[in-house]
Amino acid sequence: MLGGIEAPQKMPKYSSTVFFYDLVMCQGSYRTLWFLIIAILVVVALATVVAGKARSSGSSVGFPYRRANALFSAAERSFLGVMVQAAGPEHRVFGKVRVADIAAVKPGLSASARQGALNRVASKHFDFVLCRASDLSVLCAVELNDKSHASEHAQARDAFVVNVCQAINLPLLQVLAQRSYSVTDIRTQLQMVISTPAVTETRGSARLGESHTVQAL
Repeated sequence: MLGGIEAPQKMPKYSSTVFFYDLVMCQGSYRTLWFLIIAILVVVALATVVAGKARSSGSSVGFPYRRANALFSAAERSFLGVMVQAAGPEHRVFGKVRVADIAAVKPGLSASARQGALNRVASKHFDFVLCRASDLSVLCAVELNDKSHASEHAQARDAFVVNVCQAINLPLLQVLAQRSYSVTDIRTQLQMVISTPAVTETRGSARLGESHTVQAL
């Protein structure tokens, strides 16, 4: 210190090696930062596209539906008229009833198991369901089997429905489709099936767990 004035300190000297290292590290940091920014922008863009597709997937096709001509096929309408007569005023007949509306999933299952059980019955229905007129309690289900039930897929579906009925102890009457039906015969078959604990009914023996088909005369 001269005359109270502090002498300026000398700046530290950087070697060319240290300066080059600092420059490289600085440029590396910028490259890393730009890479992170680009990656974030890509992720945001992809998320936006996916969300847009999810919102528009249900609406992009609009409403491609048309009203069906009739609720039942000709064969089903023919049988329904006979079944209503056979059931009598003390019963009500309902058509195309969802299996899920009758076969409720038992409590105590995990969420995934419950959803799996619901999915198995969600797209299936009974052709007809017979209920007591006084309280609409379900007495039995009726399946009208025509030639379409001969396929492997249809038989697998029919076997599943039989197993569901066995599980919930619901009588199931399977009727072969015919050109004409006897009201008396259908009434007899209905009375037999709802008065027997068997899931399905046949002329002869009927045991719980067996699957039989009743052919209407």
